[in-house]
Amino acid sequence: MRIRSLGVIDDAVVELSPGFTAVTGETGAGKTMVVTSLGLLLGGRADPALVRIGAKAAVVEGRIALRPGTSAVLRAEEAGAELDDGALLVSRTVSAEGRSRAFLGGRSVPVGVLSELADELVAVHGQTDQQGLLRPARQREALDRYAGDAVAGPLAKYAGAYRRLRAVAVELEELTTRARERAQEADLLRFGLDEIAAVEPLPGEDAELAAEAERLGHAEALASAAALAHAGLAGNPEDPESVDATTLVAGAHRALESVRSHDPALAALAERIGEVAILLGDVAGELAGYADDLDADPLRLAVVEERRAALTALTRKYGEDIAAVLAWAQESAARLTELDGDDDRIEELTAERDGLRDELSVLAQELTDARTEAAARFAEAVTAELASLAMPHARVSFAVGQSEDPDGVEVGGRTVAYGPTGADEVELLLAPHPGAPPRPIAKGASGGELSRVMLAVEVVFAGTDPVPTYLFDEVDAGVGGKAAVEIGRRLAKLAKSAQVVVVTHLPQVAAFADRQLLVEKTHDGTVTRSGVTVLEGEERVRELSRMLAGQEDSETARAHAEELLATARADG
Repeated sequence: MRIRSLGVIDDAVVELSPGFTAVTGETGAGKTMVVTSLGLLLGGRADPALVRIGAKAAVVEGRIALRPGTSAVLRAEEAGAELDDGALLVSRTVSAEGRSRAFLGGRSVPVGVLSELADELVAVHGQTDQQGLLRPARQREALDRYAGDAVAGPLAKYAGAYRRLRAVAVELEELTTRARERAQEADLLRFGLDEIAAVEPLPGEDAELAAEAERLGHAEALASAAALAHAGLAGNPEDPESVDATTLVAGAHRALESVRSHDPALAALAERIGEVAILLGDVAGELAGYADDLDADPLRLAVVEERRAALTALTRKYGEDIAAVLAWAQESAARLTELDGDDDRIEELTAERDGLRDELSVLAQELTDARTEAAARFAEAVTAELASLAMPHARVSFAVGQSEDPDGVEVGGRTVAYGPTGADEVELLLAPHPGAPPRPIAKGASGGELSRVMLAVEVVFAGTDPVPTYLFDEVDAGVGGKAAVEIGRRLAKLAKSAQVVVVTHLPQVAAFADRQLLVEKTHDGTVTRSGVTVLEGEERVRELSRMLAGQEDSETARAHAEELLATARADG
């Protein structure tokens, strides 16, 4: 991280290595600004009082390595962030006026996005800022991972049955609450289908009847026109002297036929006139047949118009033409079949719902039993850890319980509320001394005690909790001597499976670190870039001596410091 204008820090870079990093320095040197800076990167509250006096804004920048495929990577990409060689660049700015801005992978994002990533990236344990396992939901998740296959198996089956039950419940709710609407829809469909069935329309019938009505309505005019056309082509038998087209064309054809052999061009014309004569004969014959077949019966016209009126009544309601009416009838018949089957579907879904609830009751009971057994083992392990952390009389336990709910599932002879992870409400409890009632760990311990409890919890959960980084602030408050050594030893143990950062004033803790950072003020009271240094060899011995005796050059303190480092190396 790079920290600028934050509290006593002017401009400093903090390089956190894998394993266990201890941050040390004199009181007031700015060690806790490391915790504050990380809190800002994780979406913590922007307090303008943090901005260094005289500066316009405080800026914290961090580079966080992410494991590929994790939900943190997916959420960052959803926010538009780009990874830098597998790492995520995060920046937070807090102005002296209190305005705050956040950047993720080069993209400006709401501060809430950083808070969403926090749970996946860092677990912070300190006097004023506790995250992670303080939340009951996270405690339940951690307990499930601690329990292993004993919970994973039934939980996977439970989750599948729960999802199906939710889907069945939604469908059943829709079917039952909309029963009246569906009944009304079915009645309308039946009425329409009955009306169409009574008329029995045929495909294309409306167009055919329209043409017939047009013909019948003009029958006399059509017959007269056909007779005149026939007379013009074939002659009028009542007027022997009348001249018709067929006779004239026949005469023209005979005239050319007599001389066609003398000129091929004239012969071709004779052929064409012959074709005209044939065509005229055919048309004349059809005109005669048309006139004979023409039905001028007014009774037929009345029948046609009545039928057209019935079809028009259908097209006004169900489609623009009979083809559309018939398509509506086909679709409506299918929909009516679906609606008529709703009662059967409701019965099927009700039976499936009851079966799924019974299945969930059995699986929820399995989960409760597995969690209760794992909780007892967990509590015993954490209590044993606390005995070595200067809390010999503290007792940790898990409350695994359920809430009554008349609409729930049956677990242990009671009807209780249930959710996607079972029916259990899991909470970690602490009794700090004999006679004290177990209380939620956030309320049952002081700040220093709470950090030690969380350390014990994290050590027990090491390897099962997916958070890659742990930050402890004042985990060693109120302890010293052998208890401090045990705290250092357990932090080193936790660091074998995760990155651990500890702000400490105890040399017994710092000696177990893989890397020790020293925060120092300059003569003007600020921490600059050179004020955060990595201690190696002799420098580390001097700092541990100062932490032990307040004197870097004390031979006794130096010997003690070297002994602490040797003890830590031997444990490692």
